[in-house]
Amino acid sequence: MTSTAQASTSGGAPAHPDHLGHVIFIAAAAAMGGFLFGYDSSVINGAVEAIRDRYDIGSAALAQVIAIALIGCAIGAATAGRIADRIGRIRCMQISAVMFTISAVGSALPFALWDLALWRVVGGFAIGMASVIGPAYIAEVAPPAYRGRLGSFQQAAIVIGIAISQLVNWGLLNAAGGDQRGKLMGLEAWQVMLGVMVVPAVLYGLLSFAIPESPRFLLSVGKRERAREILVEVEGESADLDARVAEIEQAMKSEHKSTFKDLLGGRFFFMPIVWIGIGLSVFQQFVGINVAFYYSSTLWQSVGVDPTDSFFYSFTTSIINIVGTVIAMIFVDRVGRKPLALVGSVGMVIGLALEAWAFSYDLVDGKLPTAQGWTALIAAHIFVLFFALSWGVVVWVFLGEMFPNRLRAAALGVAASAQWIANWAITASFPSLADWNLSATYIIYTAFAALSIPFVLKFVKETKGKSLEEMG
Repeated sequence: MTSTAQASTSGGAPAHPDHLGHVIFIAAAAAMGGFLFGYDSSVINGAVEAIRDRYDIGSAALAQVIAIALIGCAIGAATAGRIADRIGRIRCMQISAVMFTISAVGSALPFALWDLALWRVVGGFAIGMASVIGPAYIAEVAPPAYRGRLGSFQQAAIVIGIAISQLVNWGLLNAAGGDQRGKLMGLEAWQVMLGVMVVPAVLYGLLSFAIPESPRFLLSVGKRERAREILVEVEGESADLDARVAEIEQAMKSEHKSTFKDLLGGRFFFMPIVWIGIGLSVFQQFVGINVAFYYSSTLWQSVGVDPTDSFFYSFTTSIINIVGTVIAMIFVDRVGRKPLALVGSVGMVIGLALEAWAFSYDLVDGKLPTAQGWTALIAAHIFVLFFALSWGVVVWVFLGEMFPNRLRAAALGVAASAQWIANWAITASFPSLADWNLSATYIIYTAFAALSIPFVLKFVKETKGKSLEEMG
C-alpha cells in the first residue's frame, strides 16, 4: 500500500483555505481507527485485576491473555497493506470497524477465559489494520504543506483514545463502588469497560462512508476522473491536476507491487533501510511505554495506591500523553523528526531512571515511602510526556515517509509487525518481571531509551520537507 500525497517541488502549493477544513475532516475521520487503536489497547488496563480474580490465574497466564491481542495486531499490520491495495483503503477501514465491534461485544460477554482471549485477538487484528491504513491513507490524501501535521492526527487519535478509555474506566469503577467486579447493568464493571468500545467502533464504520477513496488507489484501478475529483477536494481547484495525476501515475509506473522478497539484501537478510524501520519500531516499544497504558493501575496498586486512585493516575498520565502529542504536532514540521526523537530519548532516560530508583525501595506498610512514591508518580508522567512529544509521533511519521516507493508497502508492513511483536514481548513479560524485580525492570527500559540516542544519531535520516518520491 504505497502512498504519494506529496507533490513535487513544482506542484507543492498548500491547500486552499476553503479546502483545508475538508481535508482536516477527512484526516480526522481516517484517524478514528487510531482512536480505536488507543482505546482498545488500553481499556484492558481497567480489567487486569478483575480478570486475574475471576479466572484465578497467575501473572504469567494473565500476561498472555493481555498480550495475546498483540499477535492479532502483528498479523493485521502485516496483511493490511495487501488488503488495501486489492480492495481499497476505505473498504479496509470498514472491515476494521466491523472487527472492532465484534471484539467489543465478545470481550464484554465471554463464556470463559479462552474466548475472552479469542475476542482480544480479533480486536488486535483490527488494531493492526488501523495502525497501517490510517497513516498511509492520510499521507496519500494530505496536501504536501500539511502532511506532517495531518499525519500526526493518527497519534493524536491514539492518545485521545487512551485517555477516553481511562476516563471511562475510572467513571465505571466509581459507579461500581470502586470494585472492578461490582455489578453494572447486569454485568461486572470490567465487562462494561470492554463493551463500551462498541460506540466508537460503529462511529468509525459510519465515518468511513463519509470520506473519499485515496486518489492513488483510484488511479491504480483506472478510475482517473474520480481521482481528479478527489484531488480537487483536497488540494483545491488551483492545483495543477494534470501535473499531480501525471506525477502519481509516473511514480506508480516506476515501481512495482512490493513484496517481502524486495526487502531482502545486504549482509543481514533485510536491506539496511528496512532494519532502520524495524529499529525505530522496536525502540519505541522497548522503552516500556505500553506498561504505562496496559498495567498502570495494577502497577500503582502494587506499591500501595488504592484502586480508585490508581485508575485516576492512569487517567492523568493519559492527559499528559495528549499534551506531549500536541507539542509534537506543533514542532514535527518545524524542527524536524530527528531532533524531536533525540530530545524525547533524553527525557525518557531521566524519567525511567527516576522510576527505577523509586521502585528500588522496600514497601513500608504496603506502600512506597512518601518521597519515593511521589518521585515514582512524577517520573512516570515525565516519561510519558517525553515519549509523547517525540517517539510517539515521529516513529509513525518516519514509517510513513522513510521508505522508497518501490518498497513502502512491504517495508511498512514489516516495520509495523515488528512494532507489535516488540509490544507483545514487553506486555507479556512485564507481570513476571515485576514479580521478580520492579526496579531492575525499569533499569532495562532505561537502557533501551539510552541506546535509542546513538541509534538515531548514526542511522536515522531526517525526512522533513522531502517528497515521498525523493525517498527513492
